[in-house]
Amino acid sequence: MAKKTDEITQLTQEELDERIIKTEITDEMQSSYLDYAMSVIVSRALPDVRDGLKPVQRRIIYAMQDQNMTASTKFHKCAAVVGEVLKKYHPHGDTSVYEALVRMAQDFNLRYPLVSPQGNFGSIDGDPPAAMRYTECKLQKISEELYSDIDKETIAFVMNDLQNYEPTYLPSLLPNLLLNGAAGIAVGMATNVPPHNLTEVIEGIELLIEKALEIGDKPEKGAKEKIAKLNFESSANVEDLVKIIKGPDFPTGG
Repeated sequence: MAKKTDEITQLTQEELDERIIKTEITDEMQSSYLDYAMSVIVSRALPDVRDGLKPVQRRIIYAMQDQNMTASTKFHKCAAVVGEVLKKYHPHGDTSVYEALVRMAQDFNLRYPLVSPQGNFGSIDGDPPAAMRYTECKLQKISEELYSDIDKETIAFVMNDLQNYEPTYLPSLLPNLLLNGAAGIAVGMATNVPPHNLTEVIEGIELLIEKALEIGDKPEKGAKEKIAKLNFESSANVEDLVKIIKGPDFPTGG
């Protein structure tokens, strides 16, 4: 540290001026706040519509399937899951990871829990869960549909820390955002999607397919490289769908 300080003091004023970025404070505040807002929106608070998961939830599921903590295996310590997520993917505290894991296992919080719990995972009355060193978990059977065929190049992976890759989203066969809903508060943006019944959602999807107008490849507009994407349009409207999906289906039956 002292050596670095000596190097700085030996620089001329002209060299120091070259290292200083001159900008208007209003422009810098606007740019920095926008970068911060987008980071919170994309990387923390809001789910991706493609798999209905927030980054921490996605990382938990991916880490658990990577460690073979599937529905057909024995229960594993929650501390092992939290440690793996922190070690490879999630640059935040252990509390946020464990709280997300607990919520994914609570049948009074999620309509279709993604994690199978064993031990004290809290209660609907607000009682806290036991410490992660005492509780155990594994994935629910339904969670397997979220990462089905993930090893068959179905989705893109990104480098996380120059050592480990993580999926940009999971190749979910389920419309998880509709099934379990989502709630999150970001910066200048928020979401609150209620959960819905699996049978009703599937029947709604069948209706959309039955009334399909067009199915074909259509290049994505505005992309640097034109990527062929499946384009789907249906004549079914909201009035048709509400006859099947009559409303939310909350986990507590309310």
